[in-house]
Amino acid sequence: MVLSTLADLPAQLATVRLWDGTPLPPLLRARLEREWSVVAALTQRLQALRAERRALLETSDDPAIVRVRQLLALRGIGPETAWLYVMEFFGWRTFRNRREVGALAGLVPTHYQSGDVQHEQGISRAGNRFIRALAIDLAWGWLRYQPQSALTRWYRARFARGGSRVRKIGIVAVARKLLIALWQNLATGCIPEGAVLKG
Repeated sequence: MVLSTLADLPAQLATVRLWDGTPLPPLLRARLEREWSVVAALTQRLQALRAERRALLETSDDPAIVRVRQLLALRGIGPETAWLYVMEFFGWRTFRNRREVGALAGLVPTHYQSGDVQHEQGISRAGNRFIRALAIDLAWGWLRYQPQSALTRWYRARFARGGSRVRKIGIVAVARKLLIALWQNLATGCIPEGAVLKG
């Protein structure tokens, strides 16, 4: 028997059969029920957290929530991304310049120099790895949802025709530039060049 939906799992475990038509072994069934109760509890907690965040976004005048709303106004930035950027990165730090923003995310180049030999070794990866991963993920979304922005046009002109390695290098550069643009947006209200607000 095939489950119609995952939500029906607890009720249908009694009727599920193995490939040879035999019922599930009792210990396997008990384990699946335990794991399902964990999934259900976590899902309920996530739904409650999202509802709480939605209520805060609609009613709160807290400066951090105002900043989340400010990021949410940009097309391509969703509630989870805006919330994490503000609460984990921008909300409680004071950045003096763009280099500090890039360095804290680990999106700055590392230079190697020995005698006459000089070359780049890629990004430092010394900063917040979760924000770095989020920034790179958002950069891909930015290319899709903000096709007329200056940053997207810059990426397409420099990296879009290259191979996959070149495009990956380019997306890290977009992630750094976008993170700096979002910091400037929060600090001064300046919308990234060519970016579109949600309707």
